[in-house]
Amino acid sequence: MDEESNPIKDYLFEYIENSETIPKLIIEKKFDEIIQEITTNCYDKVISIGEKDEAVGVLATGLLHYLLTNALINSQRKIEYNENEIDIVIPDIKTLEKDPKKTLLICIPKSSDATIINKKIIDLEKIQPETDNIWLVLSENIQTQKKSFVLKKENNSFSKIIFEIAKFSNVGGSNKFKILRV
Repeated sequence: MDEESNPIKDYLFEYIENSETIPKLIIEKKFDEIIQEITTNCYDKVISIGEKDEAVGVLATGLLHYLLTNALINSQRKIEYNENEIDIVIPDIKTLEKDPKKTLLICIPKSSDATIINKKIIDLEKIQPETDNIWLVLSENIQTQKKSFVLKKENNSFSKIIFEIAKFSNVGGSNKFKILRV
């Protein structure tokens, strides 16, 4: 399945490819520092490419996919399930069906409209009965009942998301490798 080209993703992966520090940080498993470096150096350019919420959502999705792969955390991306699109499922849909307690859904709404965000949460709660296992990645700090990570240039809580996912995976027992010591 070929994904269409996206100027934000293209810019992100070009930045990563040309970075001298990111490969070292990957080896050292310093994912929070990678996120900080990318947001510091790419955020302004990314939001100049498109509408802010959409641009931040594309950046978050691309960055999460890249980091989950490098952290060796099993995940599925952009999954259609029960007529809902799920941005990221950790570890996978089969685990969600068998054991929702061990499954994390990450929603990247690409909107700062609380009505849209709440509708997505309600849709996800229909397929993930463990409502604490639905997390959000937002472009603004919006009040919600869910664990949320905000991706912005300063005060970036998104930088802790890989650590939190690894902690969830290790506690849930689905990460057999226990690569990240948390």
